Amino acid sequence: MNIKKFQTVSFFLVALLIFASCSPKVYVQKDDTANLANYKSFAWVETKETHEQKGHNDIQENKIRNAVSAELIKAGWREDTTKPDAVLAYDVLVEKTIKRGSNSVYSQPFSRVYFNRYTRRMGTIYYPSQFMGYSNTQYQVNEGTLTISFIDAQTDKMIWQGWTTEEVNTKLFTDKEIQVSVRNIFRKFDVAKR
Repeated sequence: MNIKKFQTVSFFLVALLIFASCSPKVYVQKDDTANLANYKSFAWVETKETHEQKGHNDIQENKIRNAVSAELIKAGWREDTTKPDAVLAYDVLVEKTIKRGSNSVYSQPFSRVYFNRYTRRMGTIYYPSQFMGYSNTQYQVNEGTLTISFIDAQTDKMIWQGWTTEEVNTKLFTDKEIQVSVRNIFRKFDVAKR
């Protein structure tokens, strides 16, 4: 492999690692007795509580459901409102939290000019910056948690649940945040099916 090709491949691998480390963490819980490969159809659960939630938004609900449905259809599932294998529910929680940060503080480097009387010349002594400690900060952010739950339609037993938490700018998830969160959750769903 020539050097230019090697540099290009190396650049993309480093960029991929950086982007992967920046993505929010996804958590899942699965019923060990449930085999997700046996489930092929789904329907959304309609609860009165969902529509009575403070800040309920029909547009956001449709976008979340469409994003989840699209991921399931890609995985080979189909929507069946009459006799589904699994019933789906989601929950969105946006709350204010305090983030804490800590930054290193260093002194300014400087130099000092002096006269050497033995050589009869001017000399310079350089003093590099030194570690002085840490500067601690804290600030308030909105954290949004999206949870997707799968319930067995026959037994009403929870079989799988995935959730992710990330910083959001508003009290509602944006279209992009919904897409990214759902995609991240379903990466773990593929692993759970095996």
